[in-house]
Amino acid sequence: MSAFAALQKTSLSGLADPRLFREYAYADGQWIAAPGDPVIDVLNPADGTRIGCVPALSSEQAEATIAAAHAAFPAWAALLPQERARLLMAWHELIVAAKEDLAHLMVLEQGKPISEARGEIDYAASFVSFYAEEAKRVAIESVTSHLPHADMQVWREPVGVAALVTPWNFPCAMLTRKAAAALAAGCTVVAHPSSETPFSALALAELAERAGLPAGVFNVLTGKAADVVGAMTASRHVRALSFTGSTEIGRLLYAQSAPTVKRLVMELGGHAPFIAFADCDMERAVDSAMSAKFATSGQDCLAANRFYIERPIYDAFIAAFARRVEALSVGAGLTDPDIGPLIHDRAVAKQKEQVTDALGKGARLVTGGTKASLGPNYFMPTVLADVPETALIFREETFGPIAGFAPFDSEDEVLEKANETETGLAAYLHTGDPGRIARLSRGLEFGMVAVNRTKITGAPIQFGGVKQAGLGREGSRHGLEAFTNIKYVCRDTN
Repeated sequence: MSAFAALQKTSLSGLADPRLFREYAYADGQWIAAPGDPVIDVLNPADGTRIGCVPALSSEQAEATIAAAHAAFPAWAALLPQERARLLMAWHELIVAAKEDLAHLMVLEQGKPISEARGEIDYAASFVSFYAEEAKRVAIESVTSHLPHADMQVWREPVGVAALVTPWNFPCAMLTRKAAAALAAGCTVVAHPSSETPFSALALAELAERAGLPAGVFNVLTGKAADVVGAMTASRHVRALSFTGSTEIGRLLYAQSAPTVKRLVMELGGHAPFIAFADCDMERAVDSAMSAKFATSGQDCLAANRFYIERPIYDAFIAAFARRVEALSVGAGLTDPDIGPLIHDRAVAKQKEQVTDALGKGARLVTGGTKASLGPNYFMPTVLADVPETALIFREETFGPIAGFAPFDSEDEVLEKANETETGLAAYLHTGDPGRIARLSRGLEFGMVAVNRTKITGAPIQFGGVKQAGLGREGSRHGLEAFTNIKYVCRDTN
């Protein structure tokens, strides 16, 4: 047994709370397997060892769980908001108490450094506490009547069953961001986690059960997306669908949801530009560029993909950035490196393809550019300079530890290049000019703009993009909108 395999085995068997590791799906208050026991193996991306398996549920099981969630909906929606808030806060407290175990499970199945996993648990818990408070403030607005003898009210009511489809890169936070909002609004939830990282979601289901969420209110279904998510999109009982993932899959789910006209939230791909002008604080901008690129080993929809640096500081910026990149540690997540493994070999193949393509089109390799020797899923953090706009890395999302640089000479030029994408999720801007900050903050066609900083997300803010980066918003009060219907009541007062 390898040293890392021994570390992995010890960590899994040595969980403070072993019951958080569940190899079952959770449906209608029961831990279930699939008929005939077909399973999906879950592998550790650090070394390819098998962590465990989860049931490959059938579409019929998914339909039965949706029916159970539909049956549980009236009672859950009728609860006093304060009671839903109390249950959400109980869930929050259990998540916080289980932080170390949840972080370790996440590292085993997702690969990210343990410190980042701990940070994600904090992030995930923050959505639960935020929406516990918002649960008390969902329902009613007042309207000034424009008609004589009429009393007018606008109510927000829960839509019904909410289907949630979550990705592998943030397996806890993406689930709580969706589920806490839906539950606070009064919806019941049927979730499908990525088959690469199901154990984080199942651990959250275990904690939700302990918190007292009633049977049928919160369900986690594992299995092939075609079976489980297909049942969600087809069901007339599912009234809202929230998805985080690729633009390509988002388009497919959009089409599949059309016959039942579901409420949709789509958090899709990103292709973030990082723009630094010559008047920026360069040390601060380099720090920000490192954070914007290499969090979650670059496997983040907010990750900076295209680095545009004004020509007077272009060479100095790349040199400073490359020195920082060469000092990054690469290793298994439980050793808490700077860069962990990528999720699977297909992700590594994409990195190799983008580097080869860029070099073939005239880019210059500054550092990295190869697989790491630690295993098949590791790729060295990489810097490419003089990348042409036609290169793949400047045309599509990388989702890995590669930073591509190009110079620019004017505001108009860089704004045009930055906006040349259909996935307008986030953009990063560094400049000391207040007028330029105002102009570019307006001109950048992205849902979120970070100015002279990297960290911008959190439970109180609305997360989402424009164009083909998605529909709707998650987080903040706006995150409740997809899970509520507006009802207008006009009552005659005569």
